Amino acid sequence: GAAQMDGAILVCSAADGPMPQTREHILLARQVGVPYIIVFLNKCDLVDDAELLELVEMEVRELLSKYEFPGDDLPIIKGSARMALEGKEGEMGVDAVLRLADALDAYIPTPERAVDGAFLMPVEDVFSISGRGTVVTGRIERGIVKVGEEIEIVGITDTVKTTCTGVEMFRKLLDQG
Repeated sequence: GAAQMDGAILVCSAADGPMPQTREHILLARQVGVPYIIVFLNKCDLVDDAELLELVEMEVRELLSKYEFPGDDLPIIKGSARMALEGKEGEMGVDAVLRLADALDAYIPTPERAVDGAFLMPVEDVFSISGRGTVVTGRIERGIVKVGEEIEIVGITDTVKTTCTGVEMFRKLLDQG
């Protein structure tokens, strides 16, 4: 799953600074080949000292640089997830999440997707949903699949032919994937 990510958001507490798990998450992102990281410095509403906030940001940037991410250049968004969830307007609340969304759009490039060629989707997970049947999840690597099209499931056992009965992405039903 992680090897297919186009980017990641690293959430770090401004009140606590980088913790041991912060280092582990950065190392894991490096090991699985996550190409881009954006940082959300959370709980900034709990830090009154601007210098302390700057120090935490520097620590995070140094840690990212240590693991060969461009620590000096990547976006760090400061805010408060709690304030945003409470619908509080302003720099620390809703605006911070909007800045995070803007940073995602600006910093992480839209990957080139090979839409030509035969449909190929490595299966990440398989589960059963009552009323729907067997559902598979994954990220399409090549080609396009449309609802109603015949597809082949290729694996360790014999190839199975079946029909695509639905395509969904982030809880939205689509005509094709």
